[in-house]
Amino acid sequence: MTEYGNAERLRTVRLGLYVRRESLSLAGKITLALAFALAIGLSAQIRIPLPFSPVPVTGQTFAVLAAGVLLGRKWGSFSLASYVALGAAGIPWFNGGGAGMSFIAGPTGGYLIGFILAAGIIGFIVDKFPAARGFLPMLAIMLAVNFVVIYGLGLAWLGVYLSAIKGATVTLPALLAMGALPFIAGDTGKAVLAALMAKTVTPKEESF
Repeated sequence: MTEYGNAERLRTVRLGLYVRRESLSLAGKITLALAFALAIGLSAQIRIPLPFSPVPVTGQTFAVLAAGVLLGRKWGSFSLASYVALGAAGIPWFNGGGAGMSFIAGPTGGYLIGFILAAGIIGFIVDKFPAARGFLPMLAIMLAVNFVVIYGLGLAWLGVYLSAIKGATVTLPALLAMGALPFIAGDTGKAVLAALMAKTVTPKEESF
């Protein structure tokens, strides 16, 4: 098969993946979104506690970014909202097998809310802007969303949790050392993998 034929076949496969996603029934879209919620719950069990921080290292970030890419703005955010809501209702799939509203109010609650917004933003950009689906633009977007949205909300709530609930005095450098700096290298690596995945599977000609 010629190089042109291989490229055309790949283009057809990419486009077909997204056309099938859009043509799913409502039940099918909900099922797919819940399957991603389960995948995010499983990735949350890949967990490395840090002795100097109440926030552990987990595998969730890649799954969150992938949900935005593969499910789109509406169903990506629905998937993450389902993950958070069902975990709050008692399904033990937060990090370390945690569950319940107390987990949402705990030190990682802001990151969970950030996940919902991050999946929706990534999904919106991937769906509407074909030029953003290349590796470098996708990586830049994912890093920006991760550092601004997920870290921003995560750090804001972590600061409230430590000061208002635990009664601790927390400086900004200390907050960054607990809730951001230890995760930058790992989250950058996950964003690289997610951007490579987005470049591979997304059609480059159509918006949805």
